[in-house]
Amino acid sequence: MKSIGCTLKEARELMSLTLRQVEEATGISNAYLSQLENDKIKKPSANVLYKLASYYKVDLNTLLSSAGIIEKTASTESQISTEWEKRIAFYTEELTEEQREKVLEYIKFVKSKN
Repeated sequence: MKSIGCTLKEARELMSLTLRQVEEATGISNAYLSQLENDKIKKPSANVLYKLASYYKVDLNTLLSSAGIIEKTASTESQISTEWEKRIAFYTEELTEEQREKVLEYIKFVKSKN
């Protein structure tokens, strides 16, 4: 499982946001956000994670699990898979059908390397 910092950074970058933009929207200082993303703060409060989950449109349990606040369960694993699917969907919204086929071919290629 990815660290809380990696999870948060990926969610922010997926939305093409800067730390300052997140600070303005959530009231969480960009310095604190930076420390979170760099895993200098391992267990942020549930309140901070709730604000970020809401803003990034990520399931709160995914963040709580990444931070080690709750245990990873089969349900959490399912939610993480759903989050990954949302990320893929976000990036493919404006792709042509030909581009989508190329993405699938690439995924098959990467999988074949295992």
